[in-house]
Amino acid sequence: MLLYRCPRCESVAFIETTACDACGLQMGLHPPTLAMRPAPEQGTDIDGTWWFPCTNRSWGCNWLAAADSGAGRCVACRLIRTRPSNDDTLALEKLAKASTDERRLLVQLADLGLPVVPWHEKPGGLGFDLLSSRSDGARVPIGHANGIISIDLAESLDAHREALRISLGEPYRTMLGHFRHEVGHYYEWILVEQTDWIDECRTIFGDERASYRDAIARHYRTGAPRDWAESFISEYATMHPWEDFAESFAHYLHLTGTLQTAAAGRLTVQVEGVPQFPDGEVRPRTSYADATMEEVLADWLPLATFLNRVNRAMGKHDLYPFEIPEPVARKLDFVHRVVTGSRVEVPLGLS
Repeated sequence: MLLYRCPRCESVAFIETTACDACGLQMGLHPPTLAMRPAPEQGTDIDGTWWFPCTNRSWGCNWLAAADSGAGRCVACRLIRTRPSNDDTLALEKLAKASTDERRLLVQLADLGLPVVPWHEKPGGLGFDLLSSRSDGARVPIGHANGIISIDLAESLDAHREALRISLGEPYRTMLGHFRHEVGHYYEWILVEQTDWIDECRTIFGDERASYRDAIARHYRTGAPRDWAESFISEYATMHPWEDFAESFAHYLHLTGTLQTAAAGRLTVQVEGVPQFPDGEVRPRTSYADATMEEVLADWLPLATFLNRVNRAMGKHDLYPFEIPEPVARKLDFVHRVVTGSRVEVPLGLS
């Protein structure tokens, strides 16, 4: 993630910060510039446009909304098409938590230059249906369809999410990771399946026109092939070409987001005597837009190894419990080329 600072005293701020810990300034994220700006209740003029704190600020949203945004909600909150009812306070608390990850996702997409066209502006645009199966016991379908990403807010509960992780045999499961996976389906749909990338994608990932229903039945009946780790980033990726792409896309966001965060903190890793890596200094970059995937992985793999050691020193599981064999590296390379080849100038569709 980008490094944020208080616009008044320059103290470091987190992406979800609403008030500076050092000077107390109320601040908010300005979507067009992805920068922190003052956020007084009466609003503030930024480059000739009046911006106000999002009306969902009491639920933790620290984004600014343009005066003409409608209902005072920021672009991130307006992307949420369906949400729990106002009297479902428990679900709304989970929505507030999940929305933090949604905004984190959107910042990364904007920083990468990926197009975000809202669902309410164009059919097939990006939107989120965020409901909780804990509200009335009704099943909440999870996935992507025609630009709309549906997620069960119950996944924000650690016990619920961990139970799912164990039952599905996954080494890693977070709400942010789920958002990244599902948005991978969205971008395959708009950037690959409807463009000239599709033929190469089918060569690398397989033909997405294969029956998804049959693939689900087969996967949950027989599981992943025994040798899945030689060609896939996860067992789930083996189910269908769509899932392979979405898993690869999510991991691309994991890698580049973590590398950028390390670069923002000026973290470097000195590699000495690690058999699989050449000796030398690894210095992550703030952007990999002009790099090859080989260069991304040359920085990522030593950094991930170091971070795994840090987690183990705290008695925790590896931060990144995955291997990247050559076939997976080729898939990540494809995702990287699609992402860097699809950049737009205006983040989040704003000017």
